[in-house]
Parts: sequence; C-alpha cells; structure tokens
Amino acid sequence: MRENDAVTSATRQPGTPSAALRPRLIATDLDGTLLRDDKSVSPRTVAALAAAEEAGIEVFFVTGRPARWMDVVSEHVHGHGLAICGNGAAVVDLHGGPGAHRFVEVRELARENALDAVELLRGSAPGTVFAVEQTYGFHQEPSYPKLHMEIPDNLLPAEELLAPDGPDADQPVLKILAYHPELDPDAFLTLARLAIGRRANVTRSSPSALLEISGPGVSKASTLALCCAERGISHEEVVAFGDMPNDLEMLTWAGRSYAMGNAHPDVLAAASGRTVANNEDGVAIVIEELLA
Repeated sequence: MRENDAVTSATRQPGTPSAALRPRLIATDLDGTLLRDDKSVSPRTVAALAAAEEAGIEVFFVTGRPARWMDVVSEHVHGHGLAICGNGAAVVDLHGGPGAHRFVEVRELARENALDAVELLRGSAPGTVFAVEQTYGFHQEPSYPKLHMEIPDNLLPAEELLAPDGPDADQPVLKILAYHPELDPDAFLTLARLAIGRRANVTRSSPSALLEISGPGVSKASTLALCCAERGISHEEVVAFGDMPNDLEMLTWAGRSYAMGNAHPDVLAAASGRTVANNEDGVAIVIEELLA
C-alpha cells in the first residue's frame, strides 16, 4: 500500500456506522488527555488500558512528545510495545524500558523544507525563535526560552542547526519548534500555515504560542492510518482521544472520537463524542464503557 492510500480523507467515510463496530484499536494523546496535569497515569487509567489490551484491543499512544519523554507510559504499551511520537514523525518501539527505545519508522522533515519554514516564519512573524528535534538530539537557538525540561545539545541559530553540515547532520530532523513571545497561539498557527504553505505541516499542542512543524503530510492521523493499514484495521474500528489542535486530524479520521472536557474549542467541535477532563480519568471512563 502506498503511503497516500492509507488516508483517504481527513473526515469519516460512509459505511458501517462506527458505533456498531467493536473497536480494535484505541489511539490516545498523552498530555492533557491520558495523563493528569502532574504527568502521572492514574491507577484507574492503568487498569483500563490493561483491560483493553486483555480484551484484544490494541492501545496506541499518539503524541507530540519525543521518544525520550515516553518513559512515563512505556510500561503500558503491553504486547506490541509501539507508540507514535513527534506528531506522527516516528513510530517507536518502547520495549526495553527507558533509554532503550528503537525507531521503527521515521517520517522526517527535509532540512531544505525546514530551512524554508524558518525563513518564511521569520519574515512573517519577526521575533520567532526555533528549536530542532531530531531522533536522538535536541538543539535550540540561544534566545529560545526554557520551555522543556532538558538541556539542549547545542545553542546555535536555526540556520546553522539545519545546515547540511550542522550538528548531528546524520540524524533525521523530526520536527522544528517555533515560539513567539507575544502572539496569540491560534493567530500564530494561522499565520504560520499561510506563510509556510505545503512545505511542511504546522500544528500546536501547547497553550502558549509554540508551534510544531513536521514534514509535508506528516500528522498523527496519517501515521496512525499507516499503522492501522499494516494491521488490517479500518478507521471505523478506531476510537481516538485528544484535546489540542494537533489531535484534530486523528479525531476526524477515527470512526469514534472523544474530546476531553478540558479540550480546545476546535477539538470539542470536531470530535464525535465528549468525555470528562484528563484529571477526572476521561479516557478510562470511555474505555470502561466500551468494554462493559
């Protein structure tokens, strides 16, 4: 199957009503969705995930997080051991525990596209600063704020980080992060999408004006669709959960989808269902109902 064949549309397709089908795969975002605000997985959620797997329903974590931030949930991926990270930029095998993950599939952002995005966004939104996420490395510009709980490998202008002979030039670029200290987050997203066009996919998952820029056509939905196609799972057999704009494509692709009670307004409007907030175990409640 060609990659473009896996996702026929960003919206649900006609056919058997999704509610009538037993789900075969649960796809859930992490931050603001499965995880509580303190980044923990509640005992109720742990039990619900295990019950789903025991019932033969695969659970996929589909997140904007890099693979190295997956330790908090790695023990809950059960048999298949896989997660989709970087908003679809990588499928990662989490077997082996912290620090031992393996990249099964990488959908990189070409450096040429990344450099174009940086130039266009600098021109459209002066004051934007950037960070670069690679398979194993994280680099940022000197003026990029401390938004992440880690020390960057390099502090250099984005143009140097993304140069053909830049740091870790042998590693694929998964995404670049763009932050603006003053713009409204949704306005920044709209501006960036207009400026960058089809050179890259632009989304956001943070409450601040922090954008995530991936390769063209790379999203949670498109990579999830590829994983499902490999398993013979249709979109009608998928139940998805999310809370932020980077979940939108996944939620509209899945046969059934749930916005968290704490979700962004666009997510609340797009999902086919709604559950309670992440701090109230909204994902676990729906899984329990599905298995009842």
